[in-house]
Amino acid sequence: MNSNYFCVIMAGGIGARFWPMSRTNTPKQFIDILGDGSTLIQKTFNRFRRICPAENIFIVTNGIYKDIVKEQLPEISDEQIVMEPARRNTAPCIAYANYKIKEKNPNAVVVVAPSDHLILKEDVFIDVIEKGMGTASNNDCLLTIGIKPSEPNTGYGYIQFNEDICLPENNSIYDVKVFTEKPTIEIAKEFVESGEFLWNAGIFMWSLKSIFSAFEKFLPEVDDLFKQGEGLYNTAGEESFIKQIYQVCKNISIDYGIMEKADNVKVYAADFGWSDLGTWGSLFHLREKDEDNNAIVGKKVLTYNSHNCIVNMPKDKVVVMQGLDDYIVVENDGVLLICKKEDEQMIRQYVADVQVEFGNKFV
Repeated sequence: MNSNYFCVIMAGGIGARFWPMSRTNTPKQFIDILGDGSTLIQKTFNRFRRICPAENIFIVTNGIYKDIVKEQLPEISDEQIVMEPARRNTAPCIAYANYKIKEKNPNAVVVVAPSDHLILKEDVFIDVIEKGMGTASNNDCLLTIGIKPSEPNTGYGYIQFNEDICLPENNSIYDVKVFTEKPTIEIAKEFVESGEFLWNAGIFMWSLKSIFSAFEKFLPEVDDLFKQGEGLYNTAGEESFIKQIYQVCKNISIDYGIMEKADNVKVYAADFGWSDLGTWGSLFHLREKDEDNNAIVGKKVLTYNSHNCIVNMPKDKVVVMQGLDDYIVVENDGVLLICKKEDEQMIRQYVADVQVEFGNKFV
């Protein structure tokens, strides 16, 4: 195992599209959403400890989740929990983690990944990450993972790659032409049919040298703030310094701030059974179905003339469903959601409306 390899797991989101199971106090990364005995962040941590030492894994999260992180990942120290005082998107949290890692090992090669993705082929994933880390070690590049699309999905960003330009040592790593945000279904179909596009998995690999250079060039206003804290990271002075600079730090994603602008971005085309588990619909595809193609969690659910639904109920709740097709039916902690699967992108709006009408207790 390479002691220069580090991992940053981003675990600060609230997973609003998985409401009402995912709530502000317990977002989806801290839930056993697949019902197999471990939470998504535990799965992610255990995956990456096969690649780098456990002490080299950092969890970036909001300060309110410190206790739940320690409870679910007892192996890590307080120093490995990178607590953001406010949400500022992915570029600031990555900059923050970079400087903490630099204090420990300026020669580090870092993989950055979300905490709430599903990987079905873990051995293939490990192989891809290890080869990618080797590429990042030996080349001045910013490497991202692209997933070969299985369908025209409008819930993912896309990466167009240059099929004619790949690295000599790995013919699955290509130059990137362009990043595209979530497209319409018509455009998504064109992307998939062309064979030139990959889903953007939001997993990155780079050396500290390469990513610091990119921040200095494309996001100097963010880098300058965090640079002021050199000597304070991993010390008692870190927390008060971070609280200060987060008040004025820019809110911007790493994709928009750096990846879409840099000329040394490369994409590793891979297929390891990936899902970002972003919506109830994505979970529906993964769960076992009954004879009517309903995916049901709950021991006392009866369905009549209902098909293609995803149902998630407390184990002691008696539920009778009749005549529903393609619906999401979920109850959790005093909230019941009944929503057409095709309208699941509206769940964020429903959460906002519930917050306005009934307060924070239900979100």
